[in-house]
Amino acid sequence: MKIITELINSVKNKDCEVKEVYTFARFSMVVSRNCGIASVLKDAYCSHEGVKDAGKLLEKSAIELAEYALSDDILEASIGTSAINSLIDIHEEECVEINAYDIIADKGKGKNVALIGHFPFVEKLNDKVNNLWVIEKSTQPGDSEERETKDILPNCDVIAITGTTIINHTLEDILSYCKKDSLKILLGPSTPMSPILFSYGIDVISGTKIVDKDKVFNYFSQGSGFQGISGVRLLTMIKK
Repeated sequence: MKIITELINSVKNKDCEVKEVYTFARFSMVVSRNCGIASVLKDAYCSHEGVKDAGKLLEKSAIELAEYALSDDILEASIGTSAINSLIDIHEEECVEINAYDIIADKGKGKNVALIGHFPFVEKLNDKVNNLWVIEKSTQPGDSEERETKDILPNCDVIAITGTTIINHTLEDILSYCKKDSLKILLGPSTPMSPILFSYGIDVISGTKIVDKDKVFNYFSQGSGFQGISGVRLLTMIKK
């Protein structure tokens, strides 16, 4: 979990109090220096005892909460990732507002493409690329199983990876199977908008900045997914 440890270390100098912590059906949210969110993965391990120190999380510092990202309990790991994201100052002048799908479709034209995660744009992308593999833990018809990752990725020119791979601690293994000259994109609302990720081989980071936490809270507290919500800005950082 070297990537997570380095992400935590990169924001230690920004440690502050935790103001709010929420877990919803599909997301967690932490408000400290900023507002950070991360997905809550269904069908993943969660302790029957609940989140460690639940009821006392506001007594912790943001870094103490960020260290939950190292937990094997997936809800704790989600809260920890939200805490990391809440400590990252996103510099919009270093970002562009471009949909990750547009990058994948453009760079993947006529090439072999893999998606780690069944993204909403799968059907739309299928006609634009040479070969498309979708790798999922919980497969849908046509998806490849997780165990096939090591056989598929070495053949791919463009690889789009869901940010939830940070939460379930699979990102480092996935990157180890990618060929060096492939374009690797980390995307989704859980994705830390940190240039630290560039040093691990990620070329494009597509994530989220919360610009109105009350609007986001309203959606998530009513069970919303991420598509179509307001109060967020979708931003992309590209390795120079």
